[in-house]
Amino acid sequence: MSWSERTVTRDGVRLVCRDWGGPGQPVMLLHGLAGHAGEWDATARRLSPRYRVVAVDQRGHGASERRPQDVSRAAYVTDVITVIDQLELRRPVLVGQSLGGHTAMLTAAAHPEWARALVLIDAGPGGANPDAPAEVGRWLDSWPIPFTSREAAAQFLGGGLIGEGWAAGLEERDGGWWPHFDRDVMVRSLAENARRSYRDEWEQVTCPTLVVLAQDSIIPPQEADDMLRRRPTTVAVSIPRTGHDLHLEQPGTLHNLLSDFLHEFAD
Repeated sequence: MSWSERTVTRDGVRLVCRDWGGPGQPVMLLHGLAGHAGEWDATARRLSPRYRVVAVDQRGHGASERRPQDVSRAAYVTDVITVIDQLELRRPVLVGQSLGGHTAMLTAAAHPEWARALVLIDAGPGGANPDAPAEVGRWLDSWPIPFTSREAAAQFLGGGLIGEGWAAGLEERDGGWWPHFDRDVMVRSLAENARRSYRDEWEQVTCPTLVVLAQDSIIPPQEADDMLRRRPTTVAVSIPRTGHDLHLEQPGTLHNLLSDFLHEFAD
């Protein structure tokens, strides 16, 4: 199956989605910081024969509004609700990786009537980390922009499936390949996460939840243990030989986990 582009607008901010169609329960896919909806193509292609799958370019990313004034956590959450409402996705399963998982979690916590289930992929409630925005800024500054080719970008960004996934989000212009986002927007998007934990919001989630962690996860073991202690009905799985971008590294394994979870809670 292929996807069609759908655009919704909220308060002048354009949000672009890849709508894979498909029958059955809606599933919304949310990428991480500096990512793009195309990261989910392999997963969406596998899910769409059975589920209605929509992947979102979140504000500041991809084909969506590049420089939104508001990049607060609340703005990201309200965008999710807007897409659900305008595309008539009746109580979707929210699936998010990294910051997209954080957005999905906050949405499920604040609007339980809008989410049937929640899947966090190497994501969690986090904790205060004042250094995070500067660290991300330095990482983005290390990119040799513009890349001379998409292949060169893929090699720099990790090689293999990971590098290809990241490079697919670049745009070709002015004789090179450039990020489809602006550095300062990415840094500002982390401001609230740097100041506080969202453990209270995690405890407010009431829908069935699957947490998929990488073997080399950004979620410290003590945070994962705390998540399960606070919500012991959570299903948690770790995928061997994976890093933070496990959705790119092992889409087949992830699909099997999602399929089992969706079959139980969303069919």
